[in-house]
Amino acid sequence: MAATAEARDLANVAAHAAADKKATDIVVLDVSEQLVITDTFVIASAPNERQVASIVDNVEEKMRKAGYKPVRREGEREGRWVLLDFVDVVVHIQHDEERTFYGLERLWKDCPQLEVDGLEEAVARAAEESDAP
Repeated sequence: MAATAEARDLANVAAHAAADKKATDIVVLDVSEQLVITDTFVIASAPNERQVASIVDNVEEKMRKAGYKPVRREGEREGRWVLLDFVDVVVHIQHDEERTFYGLERLWKDCPQLEVDGLEEAVARAAEESDAP
């Protein structure tokens, strides 16, 4: 059984929220066939702890506006890998080094990657805004 439409929609909200704060390498995986506890993973990276925190804050804000708040939040103190559990969607915001070391995409390589409409444009727009004077 594939991820529910609601889980896919929430994953899209989280992915776009991460893109708004210049997250890199944003991936959404449908883990519903492998896990009973959630439908999707959103994985994103940032080059430093401050940016990880900024991305986490924006994801939480956008998800709250969509009517959801995390039931669990882990790793915030260290700022290297923060996990936000929204039940149907689990968001992983990782420092670039942790992303490379743990390789979540390799661990879940059997799970299909979901397309997020407009994500590439959102990432490009956020990059352009940071380059503007």
